[in-house]
Amino acid sequence: MKARRIGRTVLPYILITPAIVLIVYFKIYPICNTFLDSLTYDGSLSLGNFSTLFGDKYFWDSLLVTVKFNLILTPLQIFLALLVSLLVNADVRGIGAFRTIFYLPATMSTAVAAIIWNTMLNPNSGVINSLLGMLQIPPQPFLTSSSQAIYCIMLITTWIGVGYWMMFLLAGLKNVDRAVYESARVDGAGWLTITLKITIPMIRRTLAFVLIADTTINLLMFAPMQIITSGGPQRSTAVLMYEAYKSYFLYVDKGRGDAIVAVLLLIIAFVCAVQFLLINDRGEKPGKAGKGGAGCEKV
Repeated sequence: MKARRIGRTVLPYILITPAIVLIVYFKIYPICNTFLDSLTYDGSLSLGNFSTLFGDKYFWDSLLVTVKFNLILTPLQIFLALLVSLLVNADVRGIGAFRTIFYLPATMSTAVAAIIWNTMLNPNSGVINSLLGMLQIPPQPFLTSSSQAIYCIMLITTWIGVGYWMMFLLAGLKNVDRAVYESARVDGAGWLTITLKITIPMIRRTLAFVLIADTTINLLMFAPMQIITSGGPQRSTAVLMYEAYKSYFLYVDKGRGDAIVAVLLLIIAFVCAVQFLLINDRGEKPGKAGKGGAGCEKV
C-alpha cells in the first residue's frame, strides 16, 4: 500500500518531466544564453554591446516604431475581438457558422497571410485599389509608402489576431452566469450598461490575459515586416525584432542582435509583471481563479 501511494505521488512528476525538459531546453536555456551572450563583449564580461546599441540611431528608430506599432495595434485588436465575441455570444440559431467565419483567419499562418495581403495591396494590380476605384477613390501606395506601410501591417495582423483572441474572450463570456444578465434587464439596464458595468468586470481576468499575451506577441512580430516590406520603406516598419534579425543574418553582428533581444525580453518581462498586477485584484492571489476568469498561456 505504501509503495502504491508513493507511485501515485511520483507518477505525475514522471509524466510532466518530458514537457519540462523540452521547455527548459528550447525556451529557458536560449533566453539565459542570449542574456549571457549580450553581456559578452570582446571576449570579456561587460556592457559594451548595450553601450554601442544605445548609441545607435537605428536602434532608437526601431524602438519608436515598435512602441507605435503596439500602442495602436494591441488596443485595436482587443477592442475588435471583444466586440466580435459579444456579437457571437448570442444564443441565436446558426451563430456557430459566424464564429467559424471570424475564426478562420486565425488558422492561417502569418507568412501565408502576409503574401496574400501583399498581393491584394499591390498599388498597381491589387484588388483593394480596384475596389477603391469603384468608389471614386484614387489609388493608394499602401505598402510602398513610408506613411501607410506600418498601418497596412497592422491591418494584416489585426485580420489574423481578432478571431484568435475572440475565442479566449468568448470562453470568458461563457462563464458569466446568465442570471446576472436577466436581473440587470429586469432592473431596466440596456445593452451598453450591461456590457460596461457587468460583462467587462466579470471577464476582467480574461481581458488581462489577452492584453498581456497580445502585447507580447506583437512585440515579437516579425514575419510581415520581413516578408513584405523588409523593414521599409525608409525603415518605417523596422521593428526591434526585425532589427535583431538583420543584426544576426545581414550584419553578422551577434553581439548587437543579442543586445536587442535582451532589451525585448526585458520589455516583455515588464509586461508580464503588469499582468500579475492586473490579475491580482485587491490582494487576491493570482492563482486563485474567480468566476468568469481564465488561466491560460499561449505556447
